[in-house]
Amino acid sequence: MPAPLTSNQKRYLRGLAHPLKPVILVGAKGVTEALLAELDLALDHHELVKVRIAAEDRDARDAGIAILIERSGAQLVQRVGNIACLFRRNPEAPQVPLPR
Repeated sequence: MPAPLTSNQKRYLRGLAHPLKPVILVGAKGVTEALLAELDLALDHHELVKVRIAAEDRDARDAGIAILIERSGAQLVQRVGNIACLFRRNPEAPQVPLPR
């Protein structure tokens, strides 16, 4: 598991994520193996992605986000409503420079 993000790093990543559109859309079927594979590819390519979760209540959204974080190895940068920003450093080719 990577080192947790500091508050300064999260603030920086939130600024980078602001103009991004959601890349992964979790629909009525919830979190599936195919969706996790797609998320893995997106995180390898972009490192910072937005995920939109279509769940009716907050508990279901939180559970979906927890599953995504646990299964992908990503870290939660921010969650606002139905949108979560996830970050996972690509060890071979890092793209996003993080402040200390």
